[in-house]
Order: sequence, then structure tokens, then C-alpha cells
Amino acid sequence: MRTTSSLLLLPAALISFAPRANADNLVIWTPVKVSERSYQATMGFRLPAEWETSAGADIGLASTKGGVLLDGSEQASLWGKIAKVSVTPAARAERAASVRVDTLSGSGSLMLSRSRSWIFSGSLDMESTRFVQLRYDAIDTRQTFIDTSQALKLIQPWTGTSISAAATMTGIDGDLSGSLALNQIVLPDLNLSATITNPGSSAQSGSINLNYRVSW
Repeated sequence: MRTTSSLLLLPAALISFAPRANADNLVIWTPVKVSERSYQATMGFRLPAEWETSAGADIGLASTKGGVLLDGSEQASLWGKIAKVSVTPAARAERAASVRVDTLSGSGSLMLSRSRSWIFSGSLDMESTRFVQLRYDAIDTRQTFIDTSQALKLIQPWTGTSISAAATMTGIDGDLSGSLALNQIVLPDLNLSATITNPGSSAQSGSINLNYRVSW
């Protein structure tokens, strides 16, 4: 199945690379109960170095109420990634590469990403993110796709306001899409966001969201 990258979730669509691992945090083991009869787990290891290296597997399954394994619910992926983070008093930069292979379907992806955040002025911060992803789909007739994306965000840290713009070119046909977004932190756990997708085109759309987060 062919998938399209989400512009609004661009920072999240980029793979999240953990900071340099401590000596007591080299093993990755994250089991999750997704629902009453559905389970997933991420397992692997980290190697702390100038380029942090990690590798592992994601597995998952679901069963019926009687305990019978549901057909098509199995997940089994192998992944690996390397990342390097450079930090100065006024900036932070990260370069990363990751690979993922679905052992059940034979599909896979390779992603190269780069991000940078820095102090633009006394009252403004900036963030830039870009990635290139090569996808191989063993089921699709064309099989190979290339996605590229770039985003820029302007942040006012004292008010919690940010404005971002993103552009993504997806697939072998080079389908181009873009978005503009405004985000405002109203309260520590209350966030307001407004987004326009493909502004100025016939496919233009917009949304406004108010999110409240509760932790316990």
C-alpha cells in the first residue's frame, strides 16, 4: 500500500532519535498493550558513541476473545539507526540515518534526516528540518518511491507561539503539497493550533484544534 507523508506531523514523521545513551540504558525493551487482546513490543540495543547506533525489532500480534491469533495481525519489523547530535550554547544540530524492513511483506525504507534549531534573535528561535526517504513496497506494482520534505518553524518562546511552513514531494510522480500552521500554548497543558494545507490551490483545506493533555 502506498503511503503519503503528513506535513502537519513532519517533526513527528521524522524518526525520533534518542540522546546519547548512558551505560545503564543500552537495552531497549518497550512492551505495550494496545488493546484488551492486542500487544506490541520494541526490543533492541544502543551503542553510545560519537554516532549513536541502535538496532532492534518491532513485533506485534492480536487474538480473538477465545485466544485464537487473528489473521493479518502479526507485525515483525527489523530496524536500525545512527544519529549524531551537536550542541552549542546557541544551537543544536542532528544528523541521522535509519532503515526499516518489514519481514512479513518484504517492504522497507531508508531515511536520511537533518535538523537544526538555533537562537535567531533575543525573542525568536528557529528550527529547520529536512529528510529524504526511499521506500520499497513489495506489493505495489511500481515498488520504489522517493519522498522528500523540508520544514521551517519560527518560535516565540516567551509567549509559546510558533509559525511553521512545510513542503513535501511524495512518490515517483513528484506530487507536491504544502502547509502553513500556527500553534499557541494557551496553558501548560492546553494547546491551540490552526493549519492550512495546500494554501492557494483547489485542494486547499484547513483545521483548528484545541488539545488538552492530562497526565496521571
